[in-house]
Amino acid sequence: MEQSTTENNKNIGALMHGSTFLKYCFPFANFFAPLLLWTLHKEKPFLDYHGKQVINFQLSILVYAFGIGLLSLPFVAIFASDFIGLIDTIDNSSYNDHNYALGNLGGYITLLFVFGMLFLGLFLFELYYVITATIKASKGEYFKYPLCIPFIPTETNTNQPEILTDEIISEENISEEDL
Repeated sequence: MEQSTTENNKNIGALMHGSTFLKYCFPFANFFAPLLLWTLHKEKPFLDYHGKQVINFQLSILVYAFGIGLLSLPFVAIFASDFIGLIDTIDNSSYNDHNYALGNLGGYITLLFVFGMLFLGLFLFELYYVITATIKASKGEYFKYPLCIPFIPTETNTNQPEILTDEIISEENISEEDL
């Protein structure tokens, strides 16, 4: 935790995360509200980190939603000809033949169920982690969203020592005293 994080910064950080719920009132407010708050307060390291995290996560969720939509397109194309035939059958059939026509809906219902569950899972994933990030920010803690694509690179100033992974230990770097 950063020692200089004021109560005001904690509240603004929590507001950045919580403002993503504005998308249920205004289109694309989940991007514009945190972006506005981040732009106004990005000189403060704590708020800069949280602003980048919020925007990266919302862009990631958008990419995942488009991915699910693109994944469903081949299945929609496969069932499109059946759907047109189903509509024609329902329109041209007598009232007694509807049971046969409705029997072909199994594929559509399965498709709708599978992709509906994927979108529901994505919604619940987003809901859980936005609430978690809001709580962490209100406590003055840094939070990194899982499965977040880093469109805007973030750096943490948590005063933790960094692990050096670039050093390669070779025989030349080891002295006789180390052995």
